[in-house]
Amino acid sequence: MTISQKLAGLDVLLVEDDYYLADDTKRVLTAAGANVAGPYARVAESLSRVAQGRVDCGVLDINLGEGPSFLTARALRQRDIPFVFVTGYGREILPDDFGDVELLEKPVDARALIDAVVRACRKPGAPGI
Repeated sequence: MTISQKLAGLDVLLVEDDYYLADDTKRVLTAAGANVAGPYARVAESLSRVAQGRVDCGVLDINLGEGPSFLTARALRQRDIPFVFVTGYGREILPDDFGDVELLEKPVDARALIDAVVRACRKPGAPGI
């Protein structure tokens, strides 16, 4: 399977407030076949998108300019939607209930990002790829 097929057909929520990182991440996800919802730079926007439905996975920054927030992650978890964190923080920032979530530290290699999303979406109960 090529990188351009790895995320084919998946709707991936992208939450990132840095314009350049958001643009780069969206390009990587799209090149891998994902339908990208976002990027969303505000928690309220991302929560609104989650409430609308049809999201298979999430790629979430932890800090959207107002300090660490896990509201979008909790909304996804309540709906059994897998996600990965892409952040400048280390694992020590994560609350205990997110210890099982993969965390990638910025800057992130494109292949590492795609592989992390693939792993997250293949967990039991997650949509198939």
